[in-house]
Amino acid sequence: MQLPLPMLESISRRQWLTGASSAVGVAALASLLSGDSRGAEQIRGNVHPGILKQTHFPARAKRIIYLVMSGGPSHIDLFDYKPKLKDYHGQELPESVRQGQRVTGMTAGQKSFPCASSIFKFDRHGETGTYISELLPHTAKVVDDLTIIKTMNTEAINHDPAITFLQTGSQQPGRPSIGSWLSYGLGNANDNLPSFVVMISQGSGNKTDQPIFSRLWGSGFIPSEHQGVRLRAGKDPVLYLSNPEGVDREQRRNMLDAVSQLNQLQSSELGDPEIQARIAQYEMAFRMQASVPELTDLSGETQETLDRYGINDSNVDGGFARNCLLARRMAERDVRFIQLMHRGWDQHSSLPGQIKGQCSDVDRPSAALVQDLKERGLLDDTLVIWGGEFGRTVYSQGSLTPTNYGRDHHGRCFTLWMAGGGMKPGVSWGETDDYCYNIVKDGVHVHDFQATILHALGIDHTKLTYRFQGRDFRLTDVHGNVVKGLLA
Repeated sequence: MQLPLPMLESISRRQWLTGASSAVGVAALASLLSGDSRGAEQIRGNVHPGILKQTHFPARAKRIIYLVMSGGPSHIDLFDYKPKLKDYHGQELPESVRQGQRVTGMTAGQKSFPCASSIFKFDRHGETGTYISELLPHTAKVVDDLTIIKTMNTEAINHDPAITFLQTGSQQPGRPSIGSWLSYGLGNANDNLPSFVVMISQGSGNKTDQPIFSRLWGSGFIPSEHQGVRLRAGKDPVLYLSNPEGVDREQRRNMLDAVSQLNQLQSSELGDPEIQARIAQYEMAFRMQASVPELTDLSGETQETLDRYGINDSNVDGGFARNCLLARRMAERDVRFIQLMHRGWDQHSSLPGQIKGQCSDVDRPSAALVQDLKERGLLDDTLVIWGGEFGRTVYSQGSLTPTNYGRDHHGRCFTLWMAGGGMKPGVSWGETDDYCYNIVKDGVHVHDFQATILHALGIDHTKLTYRFQGRDFRLTDVHGNVVKGLLA
């Protein structure tokens, strides 16, 4: 049933706002209606405030760029140098090291678990003398800017629960993702772009890598305006953003005004905050029709910048390289959480050949992003994170030869690095055993990692909560401790 146009026209501004005042999304709604809301008391210049009126303590970071290496990079071949492993190459992994820990169904049937030392060379780099694999020559050049955690650990040993755990704090689907929590808590500092943007690229490694589900940037039970918006390659970066044929911008504006009034009537009757989220999303989409083309147009970037990221280099995956440059441009525009997901790291076999391609994809762009942010004065308040959902086993999956091996999933220890955003540069945190299998010192659980990055943005992870079905939920569930040794 259609609402008569006279009835739509009879709704006054006062009536519209009165109905909105009872909804959770009123702050976002008021910002949509008024251009002078920037002067309100908001966190760090927000135009769309979050639930927190002020941070719990001074924030070192304003935003996060999270480079998700989907599939689980081999820390043994990239970061965690173990020279003694060469002596153990081909030998059975001692039971005293394995300690009865469970393995995946892919290697549970193996009769032997021979150790496979990395065939790649490691050298010391930077003033810190940090060991980095020859596979990452560009990352090695910025090693003094990095905070390298060698003792990340998780209980999950399969992809879906592991990456879900890393992104949402729970192995079970349905919880809000990190970016959604930050959008909900801190709000949006840009009136024309979402606070949470996601970009995905396919790597050169395992072409049959596991799928990436949209719930990894979903808002769960938090209002849907806080979910991530996926930016794609091609002429339509955001699906269904362009006007249909025969509809101009003025007509789209008139349609949105009418739909907003209808939604507001429904909101006043039902009091459902999700209706306010819908209004905010429609308005953001309208503004993005102008802001997204400007954001994704790289014609104004210098050739030097394009070369630095490797965008025109045939040896570098154009998708990830371009996404890294777009991430810098989003950081300049105060997008709160920028998530790049690069697939192809699940190397159960033929790891030496596949990992070369993966590193060629990401090494130069990742290092360029850190350098570029630093030169532009953005690294101090931008936290860059690089890592996957778990590491790889020291034992070979399948047959082991002098030049070839595969590695299964390993959650007992893996490596992740961070840069900027209040983290202590030049730090190599934690120690693993000689087999790179167990943690010896200073472990960092997934929940500890999540608590620490929230701390960098001025948030006490125990206090940013959302009540759902009678329980106060948070990103770190009932766990997590801030790793203060990582903070500058």
